[in-house]
Amino acid sequence: MKIPFISTLLSILLLVSQLAHGQGPSEEEVKKANNPLANSKALNLQNYYIPTLYDNPNLKANTALIRYAMPFADGKVLMRATLPLGTTPSGYSPNGSPKYSSGLGDLNFFVTYTFSKPDAKTLLGVGPQVVLPTASADALGAGKWQLGGAFVAFNAASPAFQWGGLITYQTSIAGDEDRVSTALLVVQPILLFQLGKGAYLRSTALWNFNLYNNAYNVPFGVGAGHVAKAGNLLFNIFLEPQFTVLHEGAGQPALQFFGGINCQF
Repeated sequence: MKIPFISTLLSILLLVSQLAHGQGPSEEEVKKANNPLANSKALNLQNYYIPTLYDNPNLKANTALIRYAMPFADGKVLMRATLPLGTTPSGYSPNGSPKYSSGLGDLNFFVTYTFSKPDAKTLLGVGPQVVLPTASADALGAGKWQLGGAFVAFNAASPAFQWGGLITYQTSIAGDEDRVSTALLVVQPILLFQLGKGAYLRSTALWNFNLYNNAYNVPFGVGAGHVAKAGNLLFNIFLEPQFTVLHEGAGQPALQFFGGINCQF
């Protein structure tokens, strides 16, 4: 299974850099490009490529994310929806070769209310999360309606270093009775170090804790990105290798490459 995502991302980076030549973003625009509570519409195309799994290094997986965010009420309310498109192992053929399922995953969206003032150095948001069982194959989703919540924080007091985090929890409330129940806690630390002229270092790996079967995966990411401006558009392009440091349970990734292009408008 070949995933040409990295080469595609580099091509997009080159194209956007050419479009944005001579229009460097301001310090505040660079902060805004990585702010999960930013008061702007955003369309994000992101991808997780997993070249190896712990239980079988020959197995691979890939998940592309189409994500859209829209603020309401002068930025006090933010809606974010994410639709995954995945390829994941789904068993073995009679000759022992791996089989894969590809298609839609479960649609996930949350709405947060930002308690902080718009000009505050630290923004805090909290709200409900809903997951719809839209997966086109069992291996790509939970088969359950899920309900939970989201908490988001982002601190931009320093021009050089920004930090924050996203915490979500979801649990099944209905759905296919033949599928196992869900109780998933996801923690995403956000660490950003500005290098100047739109370039920055980043660490944003997702820590996944399956509280139903006590499985977990805790990776550490070290990557880089660049914020470019073209007219009224902000482009944020990044690539972040993520290495698992703690894990428990079958099917956990040993290494992930997280990359994407985020567009704010």
